[in-house]
Amino acid sequence: MERIVFLDRDTLKANVRRPSFTHEWIEHDKTESAEVAERLKGATIAITNKVRLREADLKQLPSLRFIAVAATGVDIIDLEYCKRQGISVSNVRNYAGHTVPEHALMLMLALRRNLLSYRSDVQAGAWERTHTFCLFHHPIHDLHGSTLGIVGYGVLGKAVGRLALALGMRVLVAEHKGARKIRDGRVQFEEVLRASDIVTLHSPLNDETRNMIGAAEFEMMKRDAILINTARGGLVDERALVEALERGKIGGAGFDVLTKEPPREGNPLLEINQPNFILTPHNAWASREAMQTLADQLIDNIEAFIRGEPKNLVK
Repeated sequence: MERIVFLDRDTLKANVRRPSFTHEWIEHDKTESAEVAERLKGATIAITNKVRLREADLKQLPSLRFIAVAATGVDIIDLEYCKRQGISVSNVRNYAGHTVPEHALMLMLALRRNLLSYRSDVQAGAWERTHTFCLFHHPIHDLHGSTLGIVGYGVLGKAVGRLALALGMRVLVAEHKGARKIRDGRVQFEEVLRASDIVTLHSPLNDETRNMIGAAEFEMMKRDAILINTARGGLVDERALVEALERGKIGGAGFDVLTKEPPREGNPLLEINQPNFILTPHNAWASREAMQTLADQLIDNIEAFIRGEPKNLVK
């Protein structure tokens, strides 16, 4: 009989149905790194969202045959070890095709229209004291007619592009940073940074993309440009972003991710108190609709593996 252990059930606010085959189901709201090996002892299937499964723990789990990641990113899994040991790994795909693009669009709108500044003005009584019927204290810009640069053109990047086109934006799709050849329909990475009013990131985090936006890249961007990151915190040098915002090298930024989450040891972005910076707590993906789609696909992946028809494998 299969023994399934869900290490961090509390990260998924959805109805997770039980697999149709005979099994033992054990779930934990959360799991600390020191608890991983003990909790997965005897498990044949592990479910994890953000709990890391590294070689040191996996070596202690001879029964483990399958890891179902309740997310798209799999950097938490030691894939090389799994490959050597024949442990299959699957992820969940294309579940956030509406929620993440909508969140990115929300950040763009809020920053281009100076939403936080005007909210603060109203709370401070500035509207009540003005001599005109409205306030003009901060510049307001339309998305229509502006240029959006998309870095990372997978499912989410393409969905953001469709929303942008519907709003009348000009869309530039960035080629990979450092690429020698520019594909049809793509624009050189550096040119996208220079030409865009808004740059939105939708790339995976790997050795090639880590800190791909840093001090040099901020120098290339327009002084009033906005950077949106709803992908991975490690894509951007966070200290360079703080400097860019403090020195007015860019116009603003909207982030949903940090390099380390949760930021128990602090983070320079948590210290920014400016209306041109918005930080949300990695919940762009978390609409109720998206989480239910994720939960359904997660169990579909497990059932497919047991049938001998594995899908969404990542190695």
